Amino acid sequence: MFSHKLIEKNIGWLIILTILVVSVGGLVQIVPLFFQKSTTEAVPGLKPYTALQLTGRDVYVREGCYTCHSQMIRPFRAETERYGHFSVAGEFVYDRPFQWGSKRTGPDLHRVGGRYSDNWHFVHLMNPRDVVPESNMPAYPWLADAPADVADIQAKMRVLNVVGHGYTDEEINAAPAALEGKTEMDALIAYLQVLGTHGPKAQ
Repeated sequence: MFSHKLIEKNIGWLIILTILVVSVGGLVQIVPLFFQKSTTEAVPGLKPYTALQLTGRDVYVREGCYTCHSQMIRPFRAETERYGHFSVAGEFVYDRPFQWGSKRTGPDLHRVGGRYSDNWHFVHLMNPRDVVPESNMPAYPWLADAPADVADIQAKMRVLNVVGHGYTDEEINAAPAALEGKTEMDALIAYLQVLGTHGPKAQ
């Protein structure tokens, strides 16, 4: 029979039993979430990203924007007063992986969609200090010259269909044309402008 003393002295058993306890605890917390509608069904009006928004999301991830900007608003008064209604899981069912994060060198971006004009975002990305003088965010001027990546957009949308995004054949076929003549800056702005626009509104 195992005793506490015996387990503490045997590093092998200690590791095995620790892993077992943590695994069981994790499963008990995580598995039920896969069967709750609030975590698996999209909020009303939410749709998968368009080809342009999807490309912009890839630029957002590639450039590491998530390392300074969270996309999760916590359910605390200080958070909701500053950013709006707290984040709910149903807003992120088409995000793989989601960009919640916890770092806030810059402000949370979850409810940024529609808050500023496309032109404001363009100026901000070209030189953040032109619109936010105290910003320490780097500029991203090269995005305005880089063409949006058309090569793999259709394959990307087909893969996302496997996990339930529901793109139609028409949407997939039209994707390259939707990106034609667009830059990575256009795509990133399109992505930013949709963030949080279908979530619950602040009371």
